[in-house]
Amino acid sequence: MRESTILVVVDLTAGAHQPALERAAWLATQAGARLELFACDYDPDLDRGHVTTVWKADAGPRERLLLQRRSQLEELAAPFRKQGLKVTVDVVWDHPFERAIVKKAAAHDYWLVAKDTHHHNLIQRTLLTNVDWHLVRECPVPLLLVKDRALAAEPHVLAAVDPVNEHDKPAALDDRIFTFAADLARVVRGHLHVMHAYSTPMGAELPPDVVKTEQQLLLENFIRRELLLQRAAELGYRVSDQELAQALASIEALQVDGRFSRDRYAALLRTQG
Repeated sequence: MRESTILVVVDLTAGAHQPALERAAWLATQAGARLELFACDYDPDLDRGHVTTVWKADAGPRERLLLQRRSQLEELAAPFRKQGLKVTVDVVWDHPFERAIVKKAAAHDYWLVAKDTHHHNLIQRTLLTNVDWHLVRECPVPLLLVKDRALAAEPHVLAAVDPVNEHDKPAALDDRIFTFAADLARVVRGHLHVMHAYSTPMGAELPPDVVKTEQQLLLENFIRRELLLQRAAELGYRVSDQELAQALASIEALQVDGRFSRDRYAALLRTQG
């Protein structure tokens, strides 16, 4: 993969123990990526209604505080630079915290945003009063929320998709989820799992087993389509869904009695690994 950057949201109140930074550094090593350490601070007693990005050696209280925060980030970055990683730092004066993170993520082409997380109680989850839940909803790039626990020797990457595109979900969202999950699984030398969760409509006349079979078929077709599109991209081709369907239907080896055979299609994919 091309050299990418991982944005690490740093909690400067946590001291030297930074699970998200440690995980992001490991990922950067595996992927050949850069790190950017990001912190945000705000004190209404110091604020005068505007945000500054000008660094002055002898400035006011707000600028001195930001310089102190930048120095803290540089201290955290130093050990990883010694390990050979490319690390930059950035600190801003802004609030609320989640909005500052979203703005930062949207302004650059980051591969991933990494942030520490912890348990949230029922009221916090219901009212979406915490930063993490806002980021889950609004972060424009893949978000990695890191808990303070060891990573498995062979990580499992789970891609949750919706092949039926319910609730007016953007059609390209599943493509982005699958593509990123596949890239991540390759980077960490892990296992990729793809799942689709569904609910049987109230009053549905079809037996649950029939509905499950149909949903399973949708998921399998989605996976096969994604694998073929990725293979085409690796070969330098850009293929639309319509072109892909037409090409598959025209291959005699995939036909039975003149019609496209899903079984032969699946068998072909299995032979390709």
